Amino acid sequence: MELDQDRGQQNIRVLVVDNTRIHAQLLADALKRDPSLEVVGAVSHSGDLIDLIHSQKVDVAVIGCNLDEQPLHGIEVLRQLKSTWGGIRAIILLDSSKRDVVIEAFRAGARGLFTRHESLEMLSKCVRRVHEGQIWANTEQMGFAIEALAAAPTVRAVGANGIELLSKRELEVVRCLAEGMTNREIATRLGLSQHTIKNYLFRVFDKLGVSSRLELLSLTLTQPSAGAPIVENFAAADTNPTSLAGCLNAAEQGQPSAQLTLAWMYWQGKGVATDPVSAYMWYLISERTSGEMKDEIITAKRKLSEVMTTEQVIEAQKRAAARFRQAKPVSSHAATANAASAVRLNY
Repeated sequence: MELDQDRGQQNIRVLVVDNTRIHAQLLADALKRDPSLEVVGAVSHSGDLIDLIHSQKVDVAVIGCNLDEQPLHGIEVLRQLKSTWGGIRAIILLDSSKRDVVIEAFRAGARGLFTRHESLEMLSKCVRRVHEGQIWANTEQMGFAIEALAAAPTVRAVGANGIELLSKRELEVVRCLAEGMTNREIATRLGLSQHTIKNYLFRVFDKLGVSSRLELLSLTLTQPSAGAPIVENFAAADTNPTSLAGCLNAAEQGQPSAQLTLAWMYWQGKGVATDPVSAYMWYLISERTSGEMKDEIITAKRKLSEVMTTEQVIEAQKRAAARFRQAKPVSSHAATANAASAVRLNY
């Protein structure tokens, strides 16, 4: 799905999901009156929303606050979408502007808040403004957001320096994540519930300014201040996890987290010269080894391919195929260990 390419050059493609099919269709009909908008879907279930985002180019998603007969489930759905498609622009439909709901919607990544008592004609304007990169909220809602930021200035750290703000338990969760554990496996190791682990991860994301496990992994593996104490699984390969050589060594031994880190380093030019071909090659390799994180890797790979030429993509595919042919067969025990080290995306 293209999120950032060609914005504003064509009709704005809008996806609508609300708590009933009738409500979704009413919203869609209102938006269709605006010739600059193209409604690509109007659904009433979060599962249909995910399916459409997989298959359609979506510029703006309009999401009802209450979905699947669950209060505030639309906000949780948006949070999950942002963990996979970080660039998606979304509007949350609110039944009321309660302070806690407004703050949670912003924290989940909403770029617009639209209350149902507003006219449907204004919804079209809201979609256009959000598509342009603006924030759509009334004075009261923006006041709630500003108050929330002012009340907790020390927990909004962005980047690797936020590692210093993590508690001992949060660091333990991040270490387990770097080893490729699922929430269930982390919960078992730490003697906690899966729900508690999920909450820890959201707090870590919040403190570090990331929105997914892949972003968290890239951050902790490529920052000298964060990599050494957190990513101990590279140390087993007698490598420095914050160096290119260390990542290459671990990646060539089949370490999924190292492969993902190399892809990110080459894409972003972190510690190496920007090289989209090498980045794409390592995404292709990690896609085979990273188990349940495949969806996020596919999304990253698709976004990267949008800035590559066809020749570059073909070259990356050739390099990946050559590495697959050269790879030494591994024992069933080693294969199991590699599978266990895959970073998974299952909140």
